[in-house]
Amino acid sequence: MSVQRRDFAQFYGEAKDECLLAVLVSTGDQDTAQDLVAEAFARAWASWRTVSRHPAPAAWVVRTALNAGISRWRRRRREVPVADLTLVADRPVPEVPGGSVDPRIMAALLRLPARQRQVVALRLFLDLDTAGTAKVLGIAPGTVQAHLGRALAALRDDLVPTRPQERQK
Repeated sequence: MSVQRRDFAQFYGEAKDECLLAVLVSTGDQDTAQDLVAEAFARAWASWRTVSRHPAPAAWVVRTALNAGISRWRRRRREVPVADLTLVADRPVPEVPGGSVDPRIMAALLRLPARQRQVVALRLFLDLDTAGTAKVLGIAPGTVQAHLGRALAALRDDLVPTRPQERQK
């Protein structure tokens, strides 16, 4: 086995689950996420010499998968009547690889807007910093922080039970 093939195999083994989780959180559909991640890893293998020198190869795979999903959506939006489209929040909660995310948290993540889900996936599941997330998504670092703040506030409101107001005496 060549060094290049061995390096890619090691990268794939270490990064496949976290990449799938990040794309799953972003898309909300397990089958779609698996297809997109497989396609992204195939592209990574085809360009492994370049990808292996990327500062965050897993982020490259996730961004490539998300771009492939956008391209797929653009091609299919002309084919599918708008009335047949379902919202991400209306889909059943997908099964997370390895059961690493509580189903209630996954359901709450799926209720977030797409960009907030992407930021959460990259910042929290891939552990990218603000600058790395901004670079992957092609947005400003301040925008990443704003989306993350809004997402965390929405998740907190969704997941933390509200305390009844204490009566004043």
